[in-house]
Amino acid sequence: MSFLASCQTIVPAAACQHSDLLLYLLPSAALAFLIRLLAGTHPFFFLFTVAGTICHELAHFAVGLLTGARPGSLTIIPRRAGHTWELGSVTLMRVRWYNAAPAALAPILIIALPFLVARWRTTPGWTFQPVDLAIAFALAPQFLSFWPSKVDWRIALRSWPYLVIVGAAAALAWTVRPSLFQFVRP
Repeated sequence: MSFLASCQTIVPAAACQHSDLLLYLLPSAALAFLIRLLAGTHPFFFLFTVAGTICHELAHFAVGLLTGARPGSLTIIPRRAGHTWELGSVTLMRVRWYNAAPAALAPILIIALPFLVARWRTTPGWTFQPVDLAIAFALAPQFLSFWPSKVDWRIALRSWPYLVIVGAAAALAWTVRPSLFQFVRP
């Protein structure tokens, strides 16, 4: 029995086909978990989250710029906000229903970064090198910073008309081409 066939009995086929990527990212994910545990104990550990904070805020800034939300300011200096820390922020000056969700949920795009780096490092066949340890430390904060904050989700709710548009498009597609929904069982 081949490795791929035995692997597929335990996990989905896509995970088996990209096991080298997942194995490469395992140290970064473990470091992210460790950073998450330690970040609450002392402000010193915020140093390990700087790369992720920069990417998170730059994602808001760039997508806000592209969608016309007019980013006004960007900061990555941590500050105390009640009982928690705010690691950074971007002020968007023109948030509307059509740009609220893309600008607020932009950090989700960050999760692609570790996978792109892993693909780059593992494509020609790889052996662990010292530079991979530094890369693991650089990628770990990305696993912590890709999820939008509670404030980001509240801002994204301003884009509720998208739900109406997608629902109407799905209803129209259902009536015109029901074969598109063969995977949906009524």
